[in-house]
Amino acid sequence: MEEGEVRWDGLCSRDASTRDAALENIRQAVLRRTAQISPVKEDPPPESSEGHLASATALERLNEMLARLLMLSKRCPFRDVREKSASVLSNVQELGIRIPRPLGHGPSRFIPEKEILQVGNEDAQMHTLFADSFATLGRLDNITLVMVFHPQYLGSFLKTQHYLLQMDGPLPLHYRHYIGIMAAARHQCSYLVNLHVNDFLHVGGDPKWLNGLENAPHKLQNLGELNKILAHRPWLITKEHIETTESFCEVEALMEKMKKLQECRDEEEASQEEMATRFEREKRESMSVCCSEDEESAPTRDVSRHFEDTSYGYKDFSRHGMHVPTFRVQDYSWEDHGYSLVNRLYPDVGQLIDEKFHIAYDLTYNTMAMHKDVDTSMLRRAIWNYIHCMFGIRYDDYDYGEINQLLDRSFKVYIKTVVCTPEKTTKRMYDSFWRQFKHSEKKDTRLMADEQANGSNHVWYQHLNSWRKKMLNEKEKPSSTKNDPKRRCRHHWTADHSGMIVTD
Repeated sequence: MEEGEVRWDGLCSRDASTRDAALENIRQAVLRRTAQISPVKEDPPPESSEGHLASATALERLNEMLARLLMLSKRCPFRDVREKSASVLSNVQELGIRIPRPLGHGPSRFIPEKEILQVGNEDAQMHTLFADSFATLGRLDNITLVMVFHPQYLGSFLKTQHYLLQMDGPLPLHYRHYIGIMAAARHQCSYLVNLHVNDFLHVGGDPKWLNGLENAPHKLQNLGELNKILAHRPWLITKEHIETTESFCEVEALMEKMKKLQECRDEEEASQEEMATRFEREKRESMSVCCSEDEESAPTRDVSRHFEDTSYGYKDFSRHGMHVPTFRVQDYSWEDHGYSLVNRLYPDVGQLIDEKFHIAYDLTYNTMAMHKDVDTSMLRRAIWNYIHCMFGIRYDDYDYGEINQLLDRSFKVYIKTVVCTPEKTTKRMYDSFWRQFKHSEKKDTRLMADEQANGSNHVWYQHLNSWRKKMLNEKEKPSSTKNDPKRRCRHHWTADHSGMIVTD
């Protein structure tokens, strides 16, 4: 509540000394502004255009302050504020400055002012309500004064309004007031529009948005259709309207989470032990995510004849008592090991795979649904590492706590299904996540999933290959137990559909 050097918020205090100090500060500010505006003289000296503009600006600011003091002299629940505000106005008038006059006659066009409770004549219960409202909003508006006929309802109304417009919630404060502007404007209620405009600017709203709905963010623009129907033809509301609104909220919430995670990264860094714990937790949770609700799908006759054992497929380790091994990606990487191995086996193919791999990882157009110029690297890395996590592959330098912050369950179900049982992927699953994202953006996640699944198989294959070489080297060494079957260590390795490898 600042206006230049003037602070008005002290007037909302329940402490009389705080209000008195604030009133004195305001009185001094008004006198300084008044001194800048000389009463009209008979032969005023000519002013330059710059001087005339400065004088007009000073007069406009003074009038704003006087209008506010006029409101306080009539509608402040604290008597000291009413009386001293009236005194300041009287002093200014004595200096030859015109004082603003109230617009209208009371808070209602239909109820005579004399029949509405006057501020200062209220009982203790109503005074408490007035004081609470004034302390919260810095004013007693027409709505509050008209509701004095029903104190119990007024108390409930003020609490609800305070919670919706000022307490912590899913929407920023300026978004809430802008929605209030949209709703009031739909019914052409200029009084409420002006109230929300003032509050919108007070909490840091962009004045450009007030030039028209087309200047507001797309999320708010898209509320226009719902606002229109709710205001005039609510029976036409369909679930598609609600789903569209919810999906826009999901995009904004995801972007807000990305912002907060980046801020947390900058402020603190988790220990290696904590990061390892978060990885194991995420790995266990990824095993509990159901693929396509565990629906069994029988292969069609025209393809089942081309492979054996039609009942064999992906099975979650956690559901069958198997241990999920963890592989540190630092111990093996495509760049250091896989690339050279593939090139030895199939010259030039390593280069092609490497190129495809990196295009998929870096693939972004810096958009998120209707938003442009967005850094999506945090989200893409969360997806990338979640897929590796499902295969037991860990990055030591990544905080796996970010995954649950950015990826919801519907997205995880989709990703796990397309990676582990792609034949079970349904359109319902595709439609259930990121509903406002473009198809190109959702397809991007599928490309990442495919590349990561292949990459995970490369990791485990190379791990198995390295183990096999090690065992062959050990076998070639002379040993007194070489021919003793009872002393021979036998390892049995298996790979399931997902590429995970376990040992008996």
